[in-house]
Amino acid sequence: MGEATQTDQAPKVRTTPLPSGRPMPVLGQGTWRMGEDLSQRQSEVAALRFGIDLGINLIDTAEMYGEGGAEEVVAEAIAGRREEVFVVSKVYPHNATRHGAVDACARSLRRLQTDYIDLYLLHWRGDVPLSETLEAFQQLKEEGKILECGVSNFDVSDMEEALALPGGDEIASNQVLYNLEHRGIEWDLLPWSREHGISTTAYSPVGHKAVQQKRLFGKAELESVAARHGVTPAQVALAWSLREPDVVAIPKAVKREHIRENRAAHDLKLTLQDFAELDQAFPPPARKIPLETL
Repeated sequence: MGEATQTDQAPKVRTTPLPSGRPMPVLGQGTWRMGEDLSQRQSEVAALRFGIDLGINLIDTAEMYGEGGAEEVVAEAIAGRREEVFVVSKVYPHNATRHGAVDACARSLRRLQTDYIDLYLLHWRGDVPLSETLEAFQQLKEEGKILECGVSNFDVSDMEEALALPGGDEIASNQVLYNLEHRGIEWDLLPWSREHGISTTAYSPVGHKAVQQKRLFGKAELESVAARHGVTPAQVALAWSLREPDVVAIPKAVKREHIRENRAAHDLKLTLQDFAELDQAFPPPARKIPLETL
């Protein structure tokens, strides 16, 4: 089978509706550590373009990644096909003041070479009052510079505080650490978000560092499930994170074979037996666990 091209693209991944009804793709491409090394620039751009060709049409970035370098990589990758892609970016907490967030968004728009960001997040909670950040997000929405706003690395108490503020009811998404080894959000944050109609995005859905991935993928139960389906342990881990229709996952990949595997994991259907074996190896939380972050 030949490679997907702009004129012969694979089907796009499924979507989940945000509170506004706007569809958000459930499988995206992460860009953390991109834009840091100019010698890697073209391979990073090519990777993102290849993912778009395969139907992975969400790209997640942030002003923090490569201090804006990742956004520039994204700009090159989506050039000429902006309307195909759902772009997520994030503002630094120290930039998230009433005026600072507006200015930071303007810089991100310039780097991304676009007129709007589909979903703009507060990267994590800092010292700036949430009311200021939400006020800035409202202005950006009114001006059409962002279509949706949200947060990242917020636990239930943070979410409750934010929702009680003016503009808090427009928070569309919360991006958090979630994978087989880090399931704490299942105890309270995930059900709370569902109750309030807020989407959850899982970052590092197949682990973060090589040592964690080695530990994760080395579990006999995970290897057994993968062998049963004829796929890799990483694909099982990603399919597991996508098992619920309202959870978005944003793995990062640069190698073409990994991007292909990620796209195939989107279509992988795990069985009740698979889930039972994975629960045995990676038990769900039995109590409240403070939100884990990277």
